[in-house]
Amino acid sequence: MTAPGRRSSTFTRLLRHGFTDPSAAERLLDSPELVPVRNDPVLLEALGATADPDGALHGLVRLLEAQPGPTARRELLDTLIAAKPLRDRLLGVLGASEALADHLARHAGDWRALVTYEPRDLHPGVTEFERGLAGADDPVALRVAYRRCLLSIAARDVCGTIDVAQTAAELADLATATLRAALRIAVAAAPEDAALCRLAVIAMGKCGGHELNYVSDVDVIFVGEPAEGADETRAVRAATRLASHLMRICSETTVEGSIWPVDANLRPEGRNGPLVRTLSSHVAYYQRWAKTWEFQALLKARPVAGDAALGAEYVAALQPLVWGAAERENFIADVQKMRRRVVENIPAAEVDRQLKLGPGGLRDVEFAVQLLQLVHGRADASLRSGTTLDALRALSAGGYVGRTDATQLDEAYRFLRSLEHRIQLHRLRRTHLVPEDEADLRRIGRSLGLRTDPVAGLLRDWRRHASVVRRLHEKLFYRPLLDAVAALAPGEARLSAEAARERLVALGYDDPAAALRHLEALASGVTRKAAIQRTLLPVLLGWFADSADPDAGLLNFRKVSDALGKTPWYLRLLRDEGAAAENLARVLSAGRLAPDLLMRAPEAVALLGDGDGGTGRGLAPRSRAALEQEILAAVRRADGATQAVTAARGVRRRELFRTAAADIVGSYGTEAHSAEADQGALVDRVGSAVSDLTAATLAGTLRAVVREGWGDELPTRFAIIGMGRFGGHELGYGSDADVLFVHEPRDGAAEREAGEAANRVVSEMRRLLQVPSADPPLIIDADLRPEGKSGPLVRTLKSYEAYYRRWSLVWESHALLRAEFVAGDEELGRRFIELIDPLRYPARGLGDDAVRDIRRLKARMETERLPRGTDPKLNAKLGPGGLSDVEWTVQLAQLRHGHEVPGLRTTRTRSALAAAGAAGLIPPEDAAVLDEAWVLATRVRNAVMLVRGRAGDTFPSDSRELAAVGRYLGYGHGHAGDMLDAYRRTARRARGVVDELFYA
Repeated sequence: MTAPGRRSSTFTRLLRHGFTDPSAAERLLDSPELVPVRNDPVLLEALGATADPDGALHGLVRLLEAQPGPTARRELLDTLIAAKPLRDRLLGVLGASEALADHLARHAGDWRALVTYEPRDLHPGVTEFERGLAGADDPVALRVAYRRCLLSIAARDVCGTIDVAQTAAELADLATATLRAALRIAVAAAPEDAALCRLAVIAMGKCGGHELNYVSDVDVIFVGEPAEGADETRAVRAATRLASHLMRICSETTVEGSIWPVDANLRPEGRNGPLVRTLSSHVAYYQRWAKTWEFQALLKARPVAGDAALGAEYVAALQPLVWGAAERENFIADVQKMRRRVVENIPAAEVDRQLKLGPGGLRDVEFAVQLLQLVHGRADASLRSGTTLDALRALSAGGYVGRTDATQLDEAYRFLRSLEHRIQLHRLRRTHLVPEDEADLRRIGRSLGLRTDPVAGLLRDWRRHASVVRRLHEKLFYRPLLDAVAALAPGEARLSAEAARERLVALGYDDPAAALRHLEALASGVTRKAAIQRTLLPVLLGWFADSADPDAGLLNFRKVSDALGKTPWYLRLLRDEGAAAENLARVLSAGRLAPDLLMRAPEAVALLGDGDGGTGRGLAPRSRAALEQEILAAVRRADGATQAVTAARGVRRRELFRTAAADIVGSYGTEAHSAEADQGALVDRVGSAVSDLTAATLAGTLRAVVREGWGDELPTRFAIIGMGRFGGHELGYGSDADVLFVHEPRDGAAEREAGEAANRVVSEMRRLLQVPSADPPLIIDADLRPEGKSGPLVRTLKSYEAYYRRWSLVWESHALLRAEFVAGDEELGRRFIELIDPLRYPARGLGDDAVRDIRRLKARMETERLPRGTDPKLNAKLGPGGLSDVEWTVQLAQLRHGHEVPGLRTTRTRSALAAAGAAGLIPPEDAAVLDEAWVLATRVRNAVMLVRGRAGDTFPSDSRELAAVGRYLGYGHGHAGDMLDAYRRTARRARGVVDELFYA
């Protein structure tokens, strides 16, 4: 007896052998069934070698208890101690699978399936498994026989006799034999149906690819044809009944559970389509209606049961369509979109534990390999394998994937599949989630050979392999393009020029030859610069391909790299800050405006990297005060007005780039951050940033002109009033600056002298801001002044007062709604605003005549200003439901009610619209419709400027430019038509509201 407080030597030995509950294990070892062998060191050593020694011992006791009598129990124990192969297999299974331990307890003689250890038993195929299922003539017997066969696979798997790829292949072979047995049972139950038809079962997914899991849906497609002389309709119905019965035999739950679900949802039209089709019906569907993902699925199609000749005909008929899928429009985008959709549908609570679908999971490897197969399998038949690892090996051998990358992915995929197998094997449940329970993690880690610290080791290895997959799965597609133009090590295979061209075309490049020249210029050579480019370009090429114009993205990147390639910080920035490289790729491939601004001063690339992976601090808009401070400091340092305004325009160009880049990145989104969901916030950010920048530029230019011509002080006070979109803080990238100029002679200054000085200031400001240079011009438009183009360019405050008192028309009051001081003498600007407030917010509102005048003016503008030859419904400014409609509706409410509703006294359209809604002047639902239309129309105009590099109010006619506008607005490749339809719907709803509120 063990002394109190001391542990027995058995307890200590059990701990040393990996038991977690030695006390319970001692009790089990003392059970009558194990008395003959309890002290046998061979047994304890064998139990300690299993994944879960406690579970293995418990399962062994249950199996012994289930034996029919002492003789059978003694036979099992004797064989267990004497035969090491059985001992390793049986205890290995009991320690790894609770579900198979349950099976053995129910079917106590099935342990004998593990006794034989001959070469033919080591790698059974379909024939051997069919032999094992031959006696099963009903669903229950089939389940028992299936698990007996599964037992042998699991035993060899956990003992390491077969690797993960062989295990998956054997599971697929067992599934094939099971489908054949199920069809045999279905045929025996309905021989009259079998006589009417030929039925072929096509395995898809992992079963078709010879890489099945322990527990997985078995994906199939059924093909039926009439037997000779049979009616086709009756034959298809008969085949459907047989197929349905086959599915039930495998899927339904019986006293022995189920085998696995048979899933036919990959068939044409999915679950909405007929379960069985004729071969011609299948071919017709794939020729006319199939989506890209359906051809991707067919990569793994393999006849497994039923009419072998019909199955072979099916594969032969569809293979040419599969290998032509890469020529489909938007092929790459469709495949990548499908992958993104899978990730987005993972519940947030599961994404970090998802072994199959999550980032760095099995699906990433499979998608990447399948993408490459579809692109290059057209010309290279060696790539046409449905098995992921075989295909990866062929891709590496052909140079389509780098040898190192292929090796790392092979290792990662094998580890992830092994982990998936061990997770599912425990309870034979379909799951792809890594468990959180420490006991489960310990069992899995030990089963994979991690004995020192199995939990920590398992999590470490999982993270490492997932990281490899995340890093490589997209680069896999792009990196060999660089190898095609770079010097490789002897013996290393590379993409042929034709294969590289195919891959670039599949990515959406219109000029693959030029793209290869750019890659060669960027990545060839042995310099450190070329080495960094070879690291960056695989990822950049993927981001370029996600745009509407990959060619422009790559060309622009080459230009920037040529300009900055010798600058030490440039490539370091792109290499070390992921946000900088991705932001640059988005900006360079989104259109003409941002790259043009960048090319004029490439050092602005630095703005793209000062952040945390989103748009970052470097792209955050700067305040007007900060902009004005920088510009005025530059003006003070300059020698003369020309140099000063050049410096101010340089700041403006850089800040326009900052704003455009932030807008593009916010609209496209990044890998770390989704696209900005609040479209209104994007519009407001751009409008405020460009308006503040314009105001600061005018302030600096005014200071420069005054300093050069008059020193510190003009003989007259001078103020600039922003009008239109400028006054409303709603300027777009291509907007002119609408302004009024007002001055007031200083004490002692002659009025004539003051007027001449003010006019000289305006003339010089306009000239300097439009001088041809590398910087975009700033056009000053003063046409909204009293008397329009016929009136004086500059007036005194008294002159404005006299004019507005005697001659002002309703359209001028309307225009003054947007007036706001922007630069110059602040006190004079305040007095001007006080002067016009009674005009734009009249105490008695608007009379009926004034309202009719405004409506008449609006109608005339629609008739006269809409450009001919374009669709007015797609004109974002003047078309129905466009900017003009919304703004005039809001401004009519301001003129009528601004005096009594303080919230309406704003120059900003959205703020005034919100105030009108809050005050009950516009129904809230109508206000929401108008706001949505105004935001969308503004976004369209911004998009057109970003894409084309010049202002426009209508959607581009060029298909690539239209696609780029769509990408900016959140529409994927091939959805430009959806974008136009959505715009028409939004504008049509807004026009209905305008007709009700403005014209009624």
